[in-house]
Amino acid sequence: MKHPAEPAPEPRLRVGILLARRFTLCALANFVDVLRLAADEGDRSRPILCRWRLLSQAGEPIDSSCGLSVQPEERLGDPRRFDYIAVIGGLIDENQSLHPDLTRFLHQAAAAKVPLIGICTGAFILHRAGLMQGYRCCVNWFHHDDFRDEFEGLTPVSDRIFVVDRDRITCSGGASSAHLAAFLVDRHIGAAAARKSLAIMIFDEAMAADRPQPGLPLELTTADPLVKRALLRIQQALDTPLPVARLAEQLGVSRRKLERHFTAALDLTPAEAARRMRLSQARHLLERGDVPITQIALQTGFCDASHLIRVFREAEGLTPDAWRKARRG
Repeated sequence: MKHPAEPAPEPRLRVGILLARRFTLCALANFVDVLRLAADEGDRSRPILCRWRLLSQAGEPIDSSCGLSVQPEERLGDPRRFDYIAVIGGLIDENQSLHPDLTRFLHQAAAAKVPLIGICTGAFILHRAGLMQGYRCCVNWFHHDDFRDEFEGLTPVSDRIFVVDRDRITCSGGASSAHLAAFLVDRHIGAAAARKSLAIMIFDEAMAADRPQPGLPLELTTADPLVKRALLRIQQALDTPLPVARLAEQLGVSRRKLERHFTAALDLTPAEAARRMRLSQARHLLERGDVPITQIALQTGFCDASHLIRVFREAEGLTPDAWRKARRG
């Protein structure tokens, strides 16, 4: 006798996703793949324990920042059918704002006490919609100054990978989108499911919300356009430091002018700012595990391990190895 199939269990985690025009594909893919892998046995991808849906007001394809398009699956409907509504942003220079129907949907979700998530520049979109007053907000270090320029008087969190503040969650994007998704999976399904997802995606471990973002040290943030451009050039060449004269040449200014701007903006010379950036990256690598000091020195532009040890001790009062052991308790 054939037994009737048992009804599928209700998902423990349901997420509706809104995509901004020119959204970041990496943020979407990392976020959804953790949910997908946590939802079923192995990587069979059946939405059993998790359910995720891409939502839109019109059902038309949405272009990502890399040019690939994604097709939404459902119209907006009632936000209460989800445990979370996530907004994934993208390019800042697109002056992103959502369609009025999407903004109304977010307000309906907030009124119904459905937690809202801003991923990548989704935090900007939630702020523009008036949905972040009184909440702490995480943005990528790269967009720290953009946020302060747009939202005068507000200072975002740019030294953590994501921030959970009551019913608002904001995330710096990129790989941290996966760790945010793992946090949700852990909360609703269990730690084993979160670990499984990250392991299949070749992440060593789940990162807590307060894990520092790799990037520019916050003391180097500035509104000076020339200094901002210079800092980004320095960061892009951390393993092969640029002489100040060469940096000025690439930026199309004299060395004297570049140094004047750095002194006015940061009270540092370009060389001092570059050293702080290289030390910041060295600290980040030291926190990541057992990366050899020689390898860290090469990746951060120091001549050799001895050079890194000497400069690090001058800045921190400890050798890199001693500092790493102290951080581990």
